[in-house]
Amino acid sequence: MTDKEKREIVIPGEVVATGSEHLPGDNTIRQKDNILAQRYGIVEKSGKLVKIIPLSGIFAPRRGNVIIAQVSDITFNGWLADIGIANNSFLPVADVPKYLDKNNLAEFLDIGDFFTAKIKSVKSKGIDLTLEGRGLGRLDGGMTFIINPNKVPRVIGKEGSMIKIIKDETDCRITVGQNGLVWIKGDKIENEIKARKAIEFVTKKTLINGLTNKVQEFLRGVGG
Repeated sequence: MTDKEKREIVIPGEVVATGSEHLPGDNTIRQKDNILAQRYGIVEKSGKLVKIIPLSGIFAPRRGNVIIAQVSDITFNGWLADIGIANNSFLPVADVPKYLDKNNLAEFLDIGDFFTAKIKSVKSKGIDLTLEGRGLGRLDGGMTFIINPNKVPRVIGKEGSMIKIIKDETDCRITVGQNGLVWIKGDKIENEIKARKAIEFVTKKTLINGLTNKVQEFLRGVGG
């Protein structure tokens, strides 16, 4: 998959599409016959849908987001977790779809462990997490690092195309949380480093045309 379209940068209030056939997506709003940007970022059009990929700002948690969290404390009925923002996050035992020994919750998730979870609800008092869903749970081994949360859509690519290239070229398992935390695990540390460098390359080169091809060229020139 190539990346031929021009990467158009817009500012809040700028018209990004005109006509009733277009549909407003993330970070856009309809005003009469126009769709306006609500954030500073890159325009992305997918069929009729128009959205903005922000280039600045912090992670804004929403119900359904899949994130990577780190256990910060254990209580009698669950785990407190750090997801990279000020809000308190909590994973209740009731939202773990397997039998647990409630007298030894650290056996399942200990302080310092990383895990993937889904945001179940966002409240004024904090964020509730759940492990109900495919592929959620503890992340064993590998490396974990952080990128700008607003670059996550670019790292993943349309329908997962960009991250698939990186996985295929490095033979690594990779999870990209929508909060900007990234987990990589490969058979060799060299492959993990290669995958990390490729992801960081994407975050630095967000605005260039033909980024998909550039990433392939970059990967084949790193340790290969």
